[in-house]
Amino acid sequence: MSTLLRRLVDLTRSDDDLAAGELREAAHAHGCRPITDETDREVVTVAGTITAVTLRPRATVPALVADLYDGSHTVQLVWLGRRSIRGIDPGAYLKASGLICRPEGEPTIYNPAYELLTRHG
Repeated sequence: MSTLLRRLVDLTRSDDDLAAGELREAAHAHGCRPITDETDREVVTVAGTITAVTLRPRATVPALVADLYDGSHTVQLVWLGRRSIRGIDPGAYLKASGLICRPEGEPTIYNPAYELLTRHG
């Protein structure tokens, strides 16, 4: 009965809601917890899909920035001194660990340790 009820509920959800739910479930399967608005100055491990990659050229130190969506929030992953990293592309699924902070209110992890993954555990 619960399976039927879940399928009926899924029929009323949008494609974006379904995709976000799948991302949250996959992150949980990889041992990660979702980022909340209160998460700050903690060592965290997040998993999700990279939605955008940008290069912030600076006069002194370039920075590669990847937006990682975990199904609940977007976290910026910033690698200082890097112009590109093989595999860090939009659509890639990865697990990243590091100290989360919120400069300008955006959850950010500088120089995270990361692992490219397949979506499901």
